[in-house]
Amino acid sequence: MRYVWVIIKRELGAYFSTPLAYVFICIFLGLSGALTFFVGNFFERGQADLNSFFNFHPWLYLFLIPAVSMRLWAEERKTGTVELLLTLPTPTWAVVIGKYLAAWTFIAIALILTFPLWITVNYLGEPDNGVILTSYIGSLIMAGGYLAIGSCLSAVTKNQVIAFIISAVACFLFLMSGVELVQSFFQGWAPDFVLDTIRSLSFLTHFNVISRGVIDLRDIVYFASLIGVFLYVNTAVVDLTRGA
Repeated sequence: MRYVWVIIKRELGAYFSTPLAYVFICIFLGLSGALTFFVGNFFERGQADLNSFFNFHPWLYLFLIPAVSMRLWAEERKTGTVELLLTLPTPTWAVVIGKYLAAWTFIAIALILTFPLWITVNYLGEPDNGVILTSYIGSLIMAGGYLAIGSCLSAVTKNQVIAFIISAVACFLFLMSGVELVQSFFQGWAPDFVLDTIRSLSFLTHFNVISRGVIDLRDIVYFASLIGVFLYVNTAVVDLTRGA
């Protein structure tokens, strides 16, 4: 874990040494506020909660998380620093996990900075703070799922734009599998277990449960398994780079 901690400090320092971190945080906070208060009709609804805030997170992450993950490995491969990084006496899995945790920590910082919204709803009324806390946790876990996909796909290309596009498309497929439009396409000819499987792969299916204040072990296992599988594949891809 010492190697992991070294990688985390290196990556976090790289984030905040460039304008990328501040631009991302400003965009995330600006879009979160605009979607909550204007698009989400916060005041018109007349309810002191953050449902309109969390409802947009799956769609907001669809573009912002790939923007963070696209540089994790694609930039290293383009500049050639990945070869130097992999020659260090550090296990590949430690590098992969360290870079992933650094990016996840960065996203967590951006999410924490939305706390004024939580303060606002408590000032305006008496919200269920337990549900809000659970939704924050669910949002962070879901962001980890997006990030694991993006990190894995960033390792297969040297081009950050390509990494962004394929990551966004892959995340979109995971997101849309639980939408009624997709489900209706399979209804009538696909067996029920196929529909259940497709629905169970959706971020929306699991996040919607958590955002209602219910922490179901099945949802935690889903996100943990998703993260584990993509980080494992990420490590295998980087190992191939090391071997090449």
